[in-house]
Amino acid sequence: MTQKSILITGCSSGIGLDAARGLKVRGWRVFASCRQEADCARLRSEGFESPRIDYEDAESVREGLAEVLAATGGTLDALYNNGAYAIPGAVEDLPREALATILQANLIGWHDLTIQVIPVMRAQGHGRIVNCSSVLGMVPMKWRGAYNATKFALEGLTDTLRLEMRDAPIEVSLIDPGPITSDFRKNAVKQFERWIDWKNSARADQYEATLLKRLYAATDAPDRFELGPEAVTAKLIHALEAPRPKARYYVTTPTYIMNVLRRVLPTRMLDWLLAKG
Repeated sequence: MTQKSILITGCSSGIGLDAARGLKVRGWRVFASCRQEADCARLRSEGFESPRIDYEDAESVREGLAEVLAATGGTLDALYNNGAYAIPGAVEDLPREALATILQANLIGWHDLTIQVIPVMRAQGHGRIVNCSSVLGMVPMKWRGAYNATKFALEGLTDTLRLEMRDAPIEVSLIDPGPITSDFRKNAVKQFERWIDWKNSARADQYEATLLKRLYAATDAPDRFELGPEAVTAKLIHALEAPRPKARYYVTTPTYIMNVLRRVLPTRMLDWLLAKG
């Protein structure tokens, strides 16, 4: 049986790294991409093929995929779009440039890579595309407006793609994690410091009382219901290997709960619940 190939983005740590390692153990040929060349080099030392792909850099998307296709002889069985980050802060404090940047990283770059992969999969007669979304693509939370926006948009774009691929031999799935152990918060601090002028915000007192304490906590204690990234990998394996993959996979208890609550609660009641954090 020919070894199946997959391109995974955002493999420097967390969900992407666990997926790369887990699928490699299962016999997949894994192309584990990262934004930074140093992270790619580290993965190559582990035995991975690791093209550099930065969703904010269109040339790196083209070149990274070209590197993968050159290695496989022009085929690719699966794509797992995963790399993303957050810009914590109130919506009113989010500069235009910040929103444009995170949309490029968390949505537009994903779309760019996906539409370059689709002709390859159509020509070979099969393919799986899996997008890693979030519970925050289902319901919003305060201080996370930029990330919420990218994931809500991703859900809509992916659902539409799945409908349109019904006449093509390409399966499209979403994974909706909740709290997962990763470097996500540490990476978010860098974006917060880059973009948010919280000291001059009308909500400066709220920043000090809530968000800053969480972002700069002395210990990165796990959230309630937090699971390891292997919980996401388990769902990914089903999306890639099941004869009939699901359209959407939920991970962690909060994600299952929120999926129900958004359907049964009136908007005002759901707002009240979400506002409590």
